[in-house]
Amino acid sequence: MDLNLILQLTTSGFLLGGVYSLIALGLSLIFGVMKVINFAHGAMLVWGMYIAFTLMNWTGIDPFFSFAVSAACLFVLGYIVQRTVVNRIMTFHESMQVIAMVGVMMVLENMAQLIWGPDPHSPHTKYSLSTVWLGSVMIDIPRLLAFILAILIAAAVFLFLKYTDIGKSIRASADNRIGALIVGTDVNKVYAVCFGVGAACVGAAGSLLIPLMPVSPHTGFPFKLTSFAIVILGGMGSLPGAMIGGLMIGIAESLGTVFIPSSLKQVISFGIMVLILLLRPKGLFGGKG
Repeated sequence: MDLNLILQLTTSGFLLGGVYSLIALGLSLIFGVMKVINFAHGAMLVWGMYIAFTLMNWTGIDPFFSFAVSAACLFVLGYIVQRTVVNRIMTFHESMQVIAMVGVMMVLENMAQLIWGPDPHSPHTKYSLSTVWLGSVMIDIPRLLAFILAILIAAAVFLFLKYTDIGKSIRASADNRIGALIVGTDVNKVYAVCFGVGAACVGAAGSLLIPLMPVSPHTGFPFKLTSFAIVILGGMGSLPGAMIGGLMIGIAESLGTVFIPSSLKQVISFGIMVLILLLRPKGLFGGKG
C-alpha cells in the first residue's frame, strides 16, 4: 500500500475529525448534564449551515467569520427548545423523550425545507480549491481552517465550563442535581443554558462545514449518526472522549475508503461503535462498563 496515500488520507480524516469532535461535543454535553439524547442535533447542524450560507449570499461574509452568528442563533434556538420541550420531558421514560426530540427534528427539517427549498446548495468561497503542501501531503485550506477553528471553539467551551460561574453551575448540576438545588442554583435555567451551548457548538460546526460540502435540509442526518457513534466511542457524557473520538472516527472513515466506497464510510464508524459496545459498553473514557 502506498505510504503517501495513507498519510494523505490520515491527514484529511484528522482535519475533518476536528469538526466531528465539535459536533459530538455539543451532543455529549447535553447528554452528560441532562441525560437527554438530542435527536434534533443533525437538524440543528443544518440550520447552522443555512444561516452561514444566507449570510454569505446577503453580505458576502465568509462562513469562517460568520460561525459566531450561527452559534448565537443556535444558542437561542437551543435555549427555547429546552425551555419549551426538553424541560417538560426530562422525567419521562426514555422512549417518550425520543418521540419528543424526533418531533423537534422533523419540525426543524421541514421548516428548513420551506425556507430554503429542497435542493442542495453548494456555495463557493475564494479559497475553496486552495491547497498547501506539507512534504508529500496536500492539505485543503478550507479543511485546515475548519479544523483550527473547531479546536479553538471546543477549547473555549472547556474554558467556559471550568472558569465561569454558569459553567461551574452546569458541572455542579450534572454531578448532583439535588445538591445544586439545595445551594440555590436555578437548575432549569442552567439546563437551558447548557442545551443552548450544545446547540451553539453544532451551529458553529455547521458554519465551518459550508465551504466543505453542499447543504440541503437532510444534510444533518449522516452527521447525527456519526456523532452518536463518536459519543458512544468516547463515552456518553465525556467531553474529552467526544473530542478524541471525533478525531479517531475521522481518521478511520478516511482510511476506510481504501477498502470500501466513500459512500459507505459510515460502515467503519458504526463497526467501531458496535465493537466498543461489545468490549467496553461505557466507551473509552466512560469508565468500566
